Order: sequence, then C-alpha cells, then structure tokens
Amino acid sequence: MGSGSTRAATAAAALLLLMLARGGESVSFWLPPPSAGVGGEGFLGGASRYLTLDERWMNQTLDHFNPTDHRQFKQRYYEFLDYYRAPNGPIFLKICGEASCNGISNDYLAVMAKKFGAAIVSPEHRYYGKSSPFDSLTTENLQFLSSKQALFDLAVFRQYYQETLNAKYNRSGADSSWFVFGGSYAGALSAWFRLKFPHLTCGSLASSGVVLAVYNFTDFDKQIGDSAGPECKEALQEVTRLVDGQLQCGSNSVKQLFGAPKLENDGDFLYLLADAAAIAFQYGNPDALCSPLIEAKKNGTDLETFASYVKDYYIGKFGASVASYDQQYLKNTTPAIAESAYRLWWYQVCSEVAYFQVAPKNDSVRSPKIDTRYHLDLCRNVFGEGVYPDVFMTNLYYGGTRIAGSKIVFANGSQDPWRHASKQKSSEELPSYLIECKNCGHCSDLSGCPQAPSNIEGDSSKCSSPEALNKVRKQIVDHIDLWLSECQEQGHDKEPSLGSRWNIATI
Repeated sequence: MGSGSTRAATAAAALLLLMLARGGESVSFWLPPPSAGVGGEGFLGGASRYLTLDERWMNQTLDHFNPTDHRQFKQRYYEFLDYYRAPNGPIFLKICGEASCNGISNDYLAVMAKKFGAAIVSPEHRYYGKSSPFDSLTTENLQFLSSKQALFDLAVFRQYYQETLNAKYNRSGADSSWFVFGGSYAGALSAWFRLKFPHLTCGSLASSGVVLAVYNFTDFDKQIGDSAGPECKEALQEVTRLVDGQLQCGSNSVKQLFGAPKLENDGDFLYLLADAAAIAFQYGNPDALCSPLIEAKKNGTDLETFASYVKDYYIGKFGASVASYDQQYLKNTTPAIAESAYRLWWYQVCSEVAYFQVAPKNDSVRSPKIDTRYHLDLCRNVFGEGVYPDVFMTNLYYGGTRIAGSKIVFANGSQDPWRHASKQKSSEELPSYLIECKNCGHCSDLSGCPQAPSNIEGDSSKCSSPEALNKVRKQIVDHIDLWLSECQEQGHDKEPSLGSRWNIATI
C-alpha cells in the first residue's frame, strides 16, 4: 500500500515512490512518499539519493493466469552490486510500488545491504513508470493491473535474476538467499509475496505494509486527529467548518484562496485539503502544519494560514498536483509517464483494495462530504460501470491482518494514519513493531523522519526519538540475520564463508 492510499504529490521533485495514489503513498489517494520520483530533483535532494539510476530490462508475461495468452511487455528494473559479497551473499529484493521507479533509493536498506554483503535489485511495478504494457490506459487495458499479477511478476523476476546472476558468476543451479523489502503498498506486496511464495524468499520486511483492504477507512482520519493533538485538531476542524460553510453558500472564492479554482467538484477540492493536512503526519513533519495553525487560530487567521500551508508546503515544496484531484483529469487515458500513477493507483483502489478515507460520523477532521458515495461516484465516473473494490475477497485471499504467513516482520510509525491497515499484533513468526515518536510516520524504519527533504541512508538523527527508531531497526536486522541463517542451513548458498550467521557488524 504505495500510502498507501491519496492523490498526492507528483513530483516536483524526485519523489521516489509516488503514489500508494489518490489513494499512498492518499485519495483516497495514497499519499506518495516524498522520496518517490517522477521528475527533477527539487528540494528533496539530488542524485546522491539514489544508489543507482541505471535501467535494465526483462520480458514479463502480461497475464500470468491465462496460459494461452503469450503477450509480454518490457519491465524495468535496477541492480546495485557495490556491496555484494559475491557470489554467496544474499539478494535483497526491493519492491517498487505504485509509482514510477527511477532508481534504487539510498535509504536504510543500503546500510543493511552493506552490513550483510547483499546485492540489491528492484523491479518496477507493472503499468507504472516505463513498465506499461499499453500506451492507452483505458479501463479495458487496465484489467491486468492487480496485486495478484504483480506478485507473479516478482516471482518470475526472482527466477530470471537468479539465472542472470548464476551466468555472471559461472554457477550452475545455485540458489541465493533472497530477502524481500517493501514500504506502504509495496510493503503489503512484500508480506503477500512471502505468504504466496515462501520457497522463493527467506523472509520479508513489510514497512508500513497495508495488508488489510478497508472499505470505509475511518481510522485514517481518526489517527490524523490523534497525531495532531487537541489544539491542532481543533484548528483543523475549524478550518474544515469554515470551508464547508463557504462552499455551502455557493462561494468559490475559497478555492481561489487555496490555489485550486479549477476543481469544480467540491468533493475533489475537499479531498485536496484533507490530504494536505494528512501529509504532515504521514511523513513526519507535524510542526510544519500545527505550529503556525495553532498560533493563527488565536487571532482568527487560521483559514488563511492553512491556505498558505497548502500552497507553500503541500503544493510548493512537497510537489502535490492540484490537477490530479480533478476527476476529469483522472479520466485521461494517455497521461504522461510522470502523471500516470494517479489514474493507475485509483484503478487499484477502485477495483481491489478501496482504502476509502471517509470522514467518521463524529469528531472528524476532514469534511463529512468525503463519504463512501463520493468514492463510489469517483470510481464510476473515472472507470465506468463494473469497477468495484471487493475488499471481502481481497482479505479472504490474503488474510488481511490475520495473514497466515511466516518470517514477515512488520514495522509502523506511531503517527502514521496508514498503520491501521497494517498488522500491529505481534507473534513469533510475524513480529510487529511500532516506532513511538512525535514525527515517526510512514516507512520511517527505512526512510528516517521527517521524510522531506530526503534523509540519506535513512538517517535517524532528526527523529524526535532516534533511540526508538534505532531499537526497532536493530530488531529488524536481528530477524533478517536469523532468517537468512536458517535459509542457509536449509541449502541456500552452501559454504558462503561468512562466518557466524552473516558476520554482520553492529548497526
């Protein structure tokens, strides 16, 4: 989930995972992580944010469930071998989620790869970025866009790359120890991959992994209120009341105030504002929103102050696209590569996982006009009749938070609204950790906090409680160490000459 879930930020900057999409990543959009990339480098940093930008390609099957359909498409992937302890080191498979995948990001996974002597490989999700089977993204052509097809893509890629590596090092029939990583929607894919293909990986990390498909995701808004605290929550609710009141009176000047006069549908405009507020907590920067807003409420300028935050931070620095909230925009079947993720994620939201971020009946931060009907109308308007998220079947297939896999570690940030779609109850085979701190949000275990601007190697020093994040990171590394060791004992890469376990240094 990849946020998940929102419409989010396109990148004015090189946002690295771009929307878990109006729907993470929020838009039901998934607020895309500010590391996701679709364009220039912007305020999020330069090429040092990436371990590699060198594109590689493989032929991928279009429909894994139809043996008579032999169509294929080109799937983009990346590899980074600088830390690889060839030929017996493990392979870290980093899943790209609901966004254009423009390289392998230099986050905490790089630190772990260096410690374990691992290669890192990262395939782009089908349809996103340059890995689209079709030039036109009509509803008919989107029928092969699903998590189930994506999981088989990963399995095929895993086998393909293993053979490629064996050829490179003149090995015959060798099978490396693989470990899978993902954040947000890609975190769910990481957990689901271990569930469905346990023989192909020694274990998985599901960072903010949204394994529970949710029809009416009211807990998202409730967490925004909890993360904001009483004063900031009250200020946000006052802004919502003021905006709703002006819209009720037929005044469009409020849209002009927020720099969004082209959003004719009031629901689309209100979703923009809800996402703008959520992003501060989702990606660990609550002070950017709450400090000025609390002060402004005291002198009656909270509406203007929030409008400045939306324009200067969410649209300006973060790079959110106002146009992507327009349903007419989402109906475009031939968007540019950098903009296609919005329509694509919405399709996954509307056809499979929902994550409808509706307002709770009581004490809501977002407008009550953002309800189930708004989402269903959007799905019908954008994709036509017959596209509907059967979350019951999705959760029946994967298990939701009752996922019955093994050797999957879940990690969530305490302020992240998406954590309520993740597995938060821990068990021996499915350990789950919550990073408790003021600015620990989406995927903080990999990215650090806050996430904008980007933290090289997922630096934890700017977290309000670095020790809380570092403790969880150590627990994650211990699980990886143990599970790779068990994998080795079962026959993967015999005689790796790595000493006790994987001979890792203290992180």
